[in-house]
Amino acid sequence: MVALFVIAVVIVLLFLAYILAIKPNTKRGEQMAPFEKQYIAHRGFFNNIDVPENSMTAFALAVNRGYGIELDVQLTTDNQLVVFHDTDLDRMCKEQGRLFERSYSELCSYSLLDTDEKIPLLKDVLKLVNGRVPLIIEIKSDGRYIDTAVEVSNLLSTYSGIYCIESFHPFVVRWFKRNRPGVVRGQLSTDYYKDDEKLIWYKKLVLANLLLNWLAKPDFVAYNHKHSNQVSFKLCQKIYKVKSVAWTIKSQEELEHSKDCFEIYIFDSFIPDHNA
Repeated sequence: MVALFVIAVVIVLLFLAYILAIKPNTKRGEQMAPFEKQYIAHRGFFNNIDVPENSMTAFALAVNRGYGIELDVQLTTDNQLVVFHDTDLDRMCKEQGRLFERSYSELCSYSLLDTDEKIPLLKDVLKLVNGRVPLIIEIKSDGRYIDTAVEVSNLLSTYSGIYCIESFHPFVVRWFKRNRPGVVRGQLSTDYYKDDEKLIWYKKLVLANLLLNWLAKPDFVAYNHKHSNQVSFKLCQKIYKVKSVAWTIKSQEELEHSKDCFEIYIFDSFIPDHNA
């Protein structure tokens, strides 16, 4: 009987520790309200034919259509903040190698797909948007991600528009918690057991289950909408009422389905029906 009691106590304590580990910051949900008022165009409003993703044209089209914008930021070897999603250059630029191992001058010689578009600087995107729509800025986990966070923070300190930051890397989110607590921050995640076979098991466990929320204290969680029933994500919603961002919605059907689970929607590959 004593042994069973001890086991029961241990189980309860482990469960309480788990519940505390996934606790986000719950005090700033109202600051996400501007992002709930309009759909968020994933990497701008692109088609990857004549309008590449994360291009100045894609961002201009998103602004003109009244969409918020989600974009990706990386740091070059000469400390320039560029807007680009992939680690490697081959898909979008038909070049070999990793972006964060290139200088900005090198990147200027590449084009996005078969267009005249170049990899843009974040500062130029900010000038283009000029506060007209809200921005979700993802800091990529590749390369010098903490240096990227520092440079993004410094640049955004003079930007008057509405924005928030997010990252798949909890240490990036933690950096903003510790150094720029006034900036709204979000934890990106997915069910890594289904989406990333190569990731080592303990990283899958920690990241998929948001077990570093206690450390990073995200104001919102952006989760792969295909895995909206993931246990830790659902518990964050049910227990802590965390603001939830769906990525990436690719059809009106997916959008309608996600409205039962999320408040904010990042989309591409279709035009959302605002009347639905």
